[in-house]
Amino acid sequence: MTELTTARSETTVRAFPLPRTGCPMQPAPDYAVLRETEPVSRVKLTFNGREAWLLTRYEDMQQMLRDPRFESDIADPGYPLQFGFPLELLEQGIVQRTLFHMDPPVHTQHRMMLMPEMTAKKVEAMRPRTQEIVDELIDAMLAQGGPVDIISALTMPLPSVAMTELLDVPRDQTDLFYRWITSLVTQGTPEEHAAANTEVEILLHRLIAERTENPADDLISSLILRNRERGGDLGPTDISALVRTMIAGGHESTMNGMTMAVLVLLSHPDQAALLREKPELAGQAVDELMRFSSVADHGTVRVAKEDAEIGGQLIRKGEGVICSLTAANHDPRVFADPNTLDFHRKEAAQNIAFGYGHHRCAGQVLVRMQMEVVFTTLLRRIPGLRLAKPVEELPFKEKALIDGLHELPVTW
Repeated sequence: MTELTTARSETTVRAFPLPRTGCPMQPAPDYAVLRETEPVSRVKLTFNGREAWLLTRYEDMQQMLRDPRFESDIADPGYPLQFGFPLELLEQGIVQRTLFHMDPPVHTQHRMMLMPEMTAKKVEAMRPRTQEIVDELIDAMLAQGGPVDIISALTMPLPSVAMTELLDVPRDQTDLFYRWITSLVTQGTPEEHAAANTEVEILLHRLIAERTENPADDLISSLILRNRERGGDLGPTDISALVRTMIAGGHESTMNGMTMAVLVLLSHPDQAALLREKPELAGQAVDELMRFSSVADHGTVRVAKEDAEIGGQLIRKGEGVICSLTAANHDPRVFADPNTLDFHRKEAAQNIAFGYGHHRCAGQVLVRMQMEVVFTTLLRRIPGLRLAKPVEELPFKEKALIDGLHELPVTW
């Protein structure tokens, strides 16, 4: 048994999130120091003052994320909550927890409802339509002429159109979903969160009722039919939670991840040229871009339901834990020369930008395919694509669970 670090009085408590004082595409510089000197460190959330443990080593995160002694209960007082989610909606049964805040065996049961929709074969069948959408959006960019904001022109509408088509939701509801997702990943008020959640829940319950009576060829209908085949254990609120999981994971994370990846790509012209010349490297390129700039840096959190040791540190029952996925993806123990972007990097596929363990992103196959299409098409159709502003002048998001930009102007 290793000697555990138990003293709390001598532990430095840092404000969290840690600032990215260097290059905004790179992790906070303090992560590298903590990985070597204090890999399991104490932090205080600037959002609500709660204290938690911060993990910065890849191996420690893998250990914790597969340990059943840590759970995802958002209602636990020790959970490192970083946004104003209205817990009373859960208590009153107005909404159900999404997959992000479930644990096995319930998590397993609900996740298996979604997985048949996200197989490699099904996602690959979506590639031609994804290519059509991307080409249409790039046509509009070229017709407008530069400079254009690539977020409003491409990286936001692509996942929006893809998701509304997957769910067969009228496109005029896209703004509603976007407002709801934005409320989830920013530090808004509980009232703002409650209003957005309620509005989306009303829409989804209406759609579920319609598809229950008249099933169509869409994700909601598929979930309803699959639930019937499995005995009908899930009610409309459970189906709604599954759909909300897909919307949240398939929109905000995808949009910001795609945007940051475009920024990284255009900031590394040698790697952009390599991918333009060898589009067959697209899969490896996506792995490396996700590793290099993990936008969901500190959204992977757990709370201990009993005492446990991680990285030689005793974490007591009820204490929260935060995983810095960016710190893990720049751990030199796993990724040689981690601050270098390299599309030939063989270990890039080991990145945990999409999470790890049973909570690994269910829709990652779809997101990866969309990114492959976007990057290869942009480089092929607009070979002179470049940033229209210096990186230091770009408006990076603050006070958000998902890192990203408010605007990314490009030209050619």
